Amino acid sequence: RPRQRQRQYVRSTWLTAPKNTWPRYSKTGIAMQLVDTRRGVQYFTFEHHREYQQVQFKFLDAVESMDPNNIVLLLQMNPYHVDSLLQLSDVCRMQEDQEMARDLIERALYSLECAFHPVFSLTSGTCRLDYRRPENRAFFLALFKHLMFLEKRGCPRTALEFCKLILSLDPENDPLCVLLLIDFLSLRAREYTFLTRMFQEWESHRNLSQLPNFAFSVPLAYFFLSQQEERSELELSQARERAARLIQLALIMFPSVLTPLLDHCSVQPDARVASHSFFGLNAQISQPPALNQLTSLYVGRTHSLWKDPAVMAWLETNVHEVLRMVDARDPLVEESEHKRKMRYQSAPRNIYRHVILSEMKEATAALPLEVTSQPVMGFDPLPPLDSIVSYTRPERTNHPSNESTLSLFFRSLLPNFNLQGDVRHDGDEEAAAGQDLNQGVNRLMAAMRDMLANIQFQEPPRDDNPEGDGDWD
Repeated sequence: RPRQRQRQYVRSTWLTAPKNTWPRYSKTGIAMQLVDTRRGVQYFTFEHHREYQQVQFKFLDAVESMDPNNIVLLLQMNPYHVDSLLQLSDVCRMQEDQEMARDLIERALYSLECAFHPVFSLTSGTCRLDYRRPENRAFFLALFKHLMFLEKRGCPRTALEFCKLILSLDPENDPLCVLLLIDFLSLRAREYTFLTRMFQEWESHRNLSQLPNFAFSVPLAYFFLSQQEERSELELSQARERAARLIQLALIMFPSVLTPLLDHCSVQPDARVASHSFFGLNAQISQPPALNQLTSLYVGRTHSLWKDPAVMAWLETNVHEVLRMVDARDPLVEESEHKRKMRYQSAPRNIYRHVILSEMKEATAALPLEVTSQPVMGFDPLPPLDSIVSYTRPERTNHPSNESTLSLFFRSLLPNFNLQGDVRHDGDEEAAAGQDLNQGVNRLMAAMRDMLANIQFQEPPRDDNPEGDGDWD
């Protein structure tokens, strides 16, 4: 009979299916409000109630402690706190526990979907969320991290639909810059017609051809369409013509893509291409830093799609045609060079955010110092400079004295290890304390590796743990 009383009604959800291993869901303190309706478009926002705000403040304290164990303890008390789930998922992924990392993201999505407004629709394309509001960012980030897991698991079509959803939430600003990803997912899912249609409809007002990923992926999509025998001869010839014209334009506009792309595909260019200065080392050196990030991201992400021998033969033909145009001093070549120098001087913040979330080592290495020198949190990477803050964290007058067993252990190892991050104001001691703190954190993360691999959240708490780890209700 007690078991029957504990049964709960599980609501049906679209984004993810709740699992039996998850803690019992109860109201978390998140709600969604309809803010405005303009021209048939509805603008929503998530809201944090007072009790959720208090949990959020505890979470920020846990993050500042640099001890993932504190986030684990917080989640035992509040198993559906979204930012804790996102942050701990990153820790699990770094410890190579992909299953737990994915499970935490799905739980975050479930928690947010349970808070949806009755008229909020995932499929209408007319519902918007403002990324400038901190309460909304968790939904964008959870969707993005979820689609990355889906793509790695070999579900590109589902990942593409999630990508469309993120884009529909704020298509004008595209805060996570999913336009840099949607072409790759379209090609992986073999949705070639969708990609070419999107390019045709958006090019006039978004200049998609100025993004290297669209410049190269769209002609590749046309090439794949030209290989589909079930189409009419007229459609096949049109696809071949468009593919050739667009890939030549892409090579002229972004010559720095070719050599790294061939290197990733383990293809050696012929003597004419290798010796020509247009595609040589100067093409990489002379390009602006922002363009270098975009091309590195594209090559690192999509090079596997170009390895097909038929694709390489088609690319080789068009590369030679471009070299003929360069040698003939076609005015288009000089015009493209001028555009490259004038544009791409600095990337907008959403591109940096995308590069950080994508974790593509080729593009991350190209990030500027002002981005890499600041701390980046998984629950809110590079927050917008014009954030709309609805509530603020109270100033902390005194530091909490209750430290975890793990932090006390490290304090016994390193006298200078300071969980709360007190600043010493005497020069040499401060530097020594900072060094010891770094060593302490490194040891801490090593110790966490074993612990995180065995984390299990259980409801109710285990009976063989009389002490309890924060099991106060």
